[in-house]
Amino acid sequence: MELFGYKIERSRSSKGEKSFVAPYDEGSLESIKAGGYYGTYFDIEGTANNESQLIKRYRDISMMGDVDQAIEDIVNDSMANLDDEKPVTLNLDKVEQSAAVKRAIFNEFDNVLTLLDFNTRAQDYFRRWYIDGRIYFHKVIDTEKPKDGLKDIRYVDPRKIRKVREVKKEKDNKTQANLVKDVLEYFVYDEKGIALQGGQQYKTDVVNDRAIKVSKDAVCYCTSGLVDQDKNIPLSYLHKAIRPANQLRMMENAVVIYRITRSPERRIFYIDVGNLPTGKAEQYLKDVMNRYRNKLVYDSDTGEIRDDKKFMSMLEDFWLPRKEGGRGTEIQTLPGGQNLGEIEDVNYFQKKLYQSLNVPISRLEQQGGLNFGRSAEITRDELKFTKFIGKLRKRFTGIFDDLLKTQLILKGVITEGDWPQIKEDLHYKFASDAYYTESKDQEVMRSRLEILNSVAPFVGQLFSKEYVQKEILRFSDEEIELIDKQIGSSQPQDNEIGDNNE
Repeated sequence: MELFGYKIERSRSSKGEKSFVAPYDEGSLESIKAGGYYGTYFDIEGTANNESQLIKRYRDISMMGDVDQAIEDIVNDSMANLDDEKPVTLNLDKVEQSAAVKRAIFNEFDNVLTLLDFNTRAQDYFRRWYIDGRIYFHKVIDTEKPKDGLKDIRYVDPRKIRKVREVKKEKDNKTQANLVKDVLEYFVYDEKGIALQGGQQYKTDVVNDRAIKVSKDAVCYCTSGLVDQDKNIPLSYLHKAIRPANQLRMMENAVVIYRITRSPERRIFYIDVGNLPTGKAEQYLKDVMNRYRNKLVYDSDTGEIRDDKKFMSMLEDFWLPRKEGGRGTEIQTLPGGQNLGEIEDVNYFQKKLYQSLNVPISRLEQQGGLNFGRSAEITRDELKFTKFIGKLRKRFTGIFDDLLKTQLILKGVITEGDWPQIKEDLHYKFASDAYYTESKDQEVMRSRLEILNSVAPFVGQLFSKEYVQKEILRFSDEEIELIDKQIGSSQPQDNEIGDNNE
């Protein structure tokens, strides 16, 4: 089968490993090829259609004011936008490679960030990934010069692409169990959207007119880590906020309508119709009512109040006929609502929304200021939020792992066999301007300096300078090298000392 793109792989050696289940891969569709039969079609109409609808729903609720405010807090804390600092840097202290290889890894990581324009678009990428629950990039290379590495990295709409796995099984003669023989992974891309109508199907062996099959190594793929186990669909972190967001929207609309309908005083008009017949009395009442009726209506979509004759107004007064012999024409007033200032129900659903998004409720209080104190004074909610941000960052680094792996292998810096070990030792450090992080770092540094003062008399006897720098002060190799260079440059040279003595 011919796939668009390119493949990066090493020669496979048969080690005799056998299993009846394929390796887990979240969010992919599976088409099974087993011994004795072959599935030429796989239907993605139901699953992919739901997935496309989910993404649209996520994007819709992200435009709500309260949800957008919470998302902005999450994005700003995850991807700090600092003028004098990169959004993310690479730490290779634990990587057991030569200095030349480390230098090459640093350079290629910078190239990846440059291709992504990450310094400028970091928050945009993170926001898309957070809202959609997944993100795709097409890794473009020059197929005639693959050793030049990546030439471009282009964002792909997640509604137009889907990962597929074809699992080939064969029956074991001894146990009669269907064991996994091979797994073929690729992506299906459709310009008009992956969701099909009318039960249409994609062929797994032939590329149709609309869709193309793209090689796995040509696409960077990263999900949120949340998966619908029944449908195997990646979910967004906004998924559990759908219900409270809709409830809050309905409650706010209901409150507005209640304010409009109950705030004014409504009137009861008793119209004297004399001895008019029933039909003429009703017509006379309608004429009087149309002459004085309030025609204001409320539009819940735009929040506007307009005068529209096509709709019955929710502020209609009451018009009642009164026959001859009554008290004549009379107007009475009904008082308006008395509890118009109560919004406890709205506040309740607003708090539920923030809880579903893991954002501290205290951030709803916009008038409250920051308490610049010690880290011990940080609230538990802020601590939980910081850990949640760390979890999101850790998951988002899958993008860097994928792109960096491709770049290093294409340029011959490492082999595919070297990557698993290097990947485990990579550490990404994100820039942060969050108050909690800054306060915590200050507290940690204060504790380290206190320990340093205690062990300072024993440096050179029981402790070496390098040990103190690495184990007590927790400096990295790059930081130690930079500090030593700065100390050396700040000390006067021997000739300068001699000149001063003279």
